[in-house]
Amino acid sequence: MNTNSSNIMALAPNTSNKRETVCIFGTGDFGRALGHKMIQSGYPVVYGSRSTQMSNLIPKDAEVLSHAEAAQKAAIIIIAIQRQHYHFLTPLAEILRGKVVVDISNNLKLNQYPESNAEYLAQLLPGAKVVKAFNTVSAWALQSGALDASRQVFVCGDDAEAKQMVMNIVRALGLTPLDQGSLLAAQEIENYPLQLFPMWKFPIFLSLGLTAFFFFYCLALDVIYTYIYEKNNFSFFIAFTIPNRICPVMALILLALVYLPGVLAAIIQLYRGTKYRRFPDWLDKWMLCRKQLGLIALAFASLHAVFSLASPMRAFVKWRTGKGIISQALNNRTEPLDTTNAWLSDSYLALGILGFFFFVLVGITSLPSVSNNVNWREFRFVQSKLGYLTLILCTAHTLVYGGKWFLSPSAYRWYLPNIYMLSLVVPCTVLVIKFVLVFPCVDKPLTQIRQGWERNPKYSE
Repeated sequence: MNTNSSNIMALAPNTSNKRETVCIFGTGDFGRALGHKMIQSGYPVVYGSRSTQMSNLIPKDAEVLSHAEAAQKAAIIIIAIQRQHYHFLTPLAEILRGKVVVDISNNLKLNQYPESNAEYLAQLLPGAKVVKAFNTVSAWALQSGALDASRQVFVCGDDAEAKQMVMNIVRALGLTPLDQGSLLAAQEIENYPLQLFPMWKFPIFLSLGLTAFFFFYCLALDVIYTYIYEKNNFSFFIAFTIPNRICPVMALILLALVYLPGVLAAIIQLYRGTKYRRFPDWLDKWMLCRKQLGLIALAFASLHAVFSLASPMRAFVKWRTGKGIISQALNNRTEPLDTTNAWLSDSYLALGILGFFFFVLVGITSLPSVSNNVNWREFRFVQSKLGYLTLILCTAHTLVYGGKWFLSPSAYRWYLPNIYMLSLVVPCTVLVIKFVLVFPCVDKPLTQIRQGWERNPKYSE
C-alpha cells in the first residue's frame, strides 16, 4: 500500500475497500477485541467459527462464516485459538496455502512445548506464510485504547512480505511493530508475556534479604540488648523506630549499588586495556538492573521521609520531650542552646532534604515518558552527574547523623557497630574509587579505551 493511499485511509477510515479483508478464527475475548479494533481502523473483518449464528458479542459490522468460507474471503488469517485446538486447521491446509497466517497464541508456562506455537502451526500448514504477532497485547488494552505499557507488538516470520503486511496492520491499529527476525524468534516472543518482572527479580530479592538482615540486626541491638542489660522494654520499636532506621540504610546502600558496577567496569577496562572484551556475566546482569535498584532505593527513601514527618506524633517522642521539660523545671534551670549541636542538626536535615530532592529528580528521569524527551547527553548528565551528587549528599547526611557513634564505646553493643556505620561501607567505597577515577592520570586512559583505543589489540574481534 503506497503512501498516498495510507493518507487517504487516515482521513477516511470508513473506506473499507481501501483495506484488505482480515479473517479471524476464534470469537473469544481477544478475537472479538482485535476484530472491533480492526473495524474501527477501516478493515473489513470476517470471523471463521463453528457456529455461523451472529451473537451480540460479535462486532456488529463483522461477518460470521464457516472456517473454510471465511478463509477464502481473506488473504490474512489471524488464529485467535489456543494450540491444543489447532487440529481443525489440517483440513484447511489447501485453502490456506499462500495466505498469511498470524499466530497470536500464548502458553501457560515457559517453554511448554519443544517448539513454538508458530513453528508448530507452520508444520501443520506447510504452504502458509506463518507470522507471529499480537501475543504481547491484551484484549483489555485493545478495548481501552492500547496503553503505553502494551503498545509494542513483536513480529517475526520467515516471509518478509507477509511480515510487512502484518506490521502494516499493527501500525494501522495505533500500535508499534518491532521486527524480531525469523520464525525462530517465536519461542522467545511467546515466553515474553509469561515473565513476571524479569529485571526486578534480583533487585527485589536483594532488597528483601538486606531488609531482613538489618531488621534482625536492629532487633538484636535495640530491643533484645536493652531488655537483657538495661531492663527496658522497647519492643514497640518494631513498629516505627526500626523501620525508620532500615529505610534510610537500605536507600543509601541500594543507591550505592547502582553506581558500584560502573566503577567496577571502569577498573576492569583499565586492567584489560580494551573495551572489546565482555564483562563477567554477573557484572552484565548487575548493570542491566541498575534502574530497578535505583527505583527501589527511591521507594525506601520516600518511606523514610514519611516516617520522619510522622515521628513527632509518636507517644514515645512526646513522652521523651515532656520528660526533658519536666526535668528542667524540677532542677530550676534551662539547658543553654548548644550551637554546635544546632549546626549538626540543621546540616543533617538540609543534606537529607537536598539528597531526597535530587533522588526524586533522578528517579523521575528514569521513567520512559521523561527519558524519551531528553537526548542522550542530558540523560547521562542527570543519571551520572546528578546521581553521584545525590549519593554524596545522602552519604554526608548519614555521616553527620551517625558519625558521632564511630568513637563512642557505648555504640558497640555486643561489640557490633551501629547500623548507620554499616550503611556507609558501600557508598564510601564507591565514592573513594570514583574520586580516584576522575584524576586526569586515570581518567584520560579510561576515556581513550572507551573511545576504542586498545593497549593490546589482540583482543579485538
